[in-house]
Amino acid sequence: MSTTTVPTEAQRREAQRRTGSGRLVGRNILVYRRAPLVFASGFLEPLIYLLSIGVGVAALVGDVTLDNGQEVPYTVFVAPAMLATQAMNGALFDATFGVFFRLKYEHLYDAVLATPMRPVDVAVGEVTWATLRGAGYSAAFVVIMAVMGLTESWWALLALPAALLVAFAFAACGMALSTYMRSWQDFELIQVAVMPMFLLSATFYPLSAYPGWLQQVVQVTPLYQAVDLIRSLTTGHVTPGLWLPVVYFLVFGTLGLRVASQRVGTLILR
Repeated sequence: MSTTTVPTEAQRREAQRRTGSGRLVGRNILVYRRAPLVFASGFLEPLIYLLSIGVGVAALVGDVTLDNGQEVPYTVFVAPAMLATQAMNGALFDATFGVFFRLKYEHLYDAVLATPMRPVDVAVGEVTWATLRGAGYSAAFVVIMAVMGLTESWWALLALPAALLVAFAFAACGMALSTYMRSWQDFELIQVAVMPMFLLSATFYPLSAYPGWLQQVVQVTPLYQAVDLIRSLTTGHVTPGLWLPVVYFLVFGTLGLRVASQRVGTLILR
């Protein structure tokens, strides 16, 4: 005769905890299914920038010489920067405004942490969802780039995994920062940081156009690292040095995830 082992209460709670992050992602998917226009709006901004600046201005600028000496059309130069921006903005939106609303007003995490889930499970679930959102925007933009012929190398196939890594890092950092926000007005500080990065991270002109001291400042910013990584892949300029931005974003994201989980526990379980 076969015997059926009945799981203990501790085993059941552990099983629930392990699937908790996935359930949190599923919950966010259900919420956004009711507001598809909010999700779809994230595709438009970088596409408009690409068509207006990358195509319109390209007729006036012509080719651009990259820092490695390679000459590419201006639209090819701008497109990977728009892809990096897409990954950043898509992940940041939900990891900042969305997390803050669920934390301070919806009090979702108070209910979640009354279950076997831990603060780290909350952080993993929210960062995963924000990363998936940024990756979804990025995937659509990669298709647009391919259709428009804005990829110069087969290395561009790795642009989407690179964008996924960028989205993860910005999502984790964004969630960590959101736990320190006291009101909606505090989010202006994030915009103050994001806008200069968008304009100055070699997005619309090469790094060599900056003064020497400003080049050093720009090179340590996360969006520049993202633009440089993705642009190198789409233009085929792949060197061993590309491991540096990969490590940069892995460390950046891991630290952000750790801070986010600690802060959620401090705010809810104190």
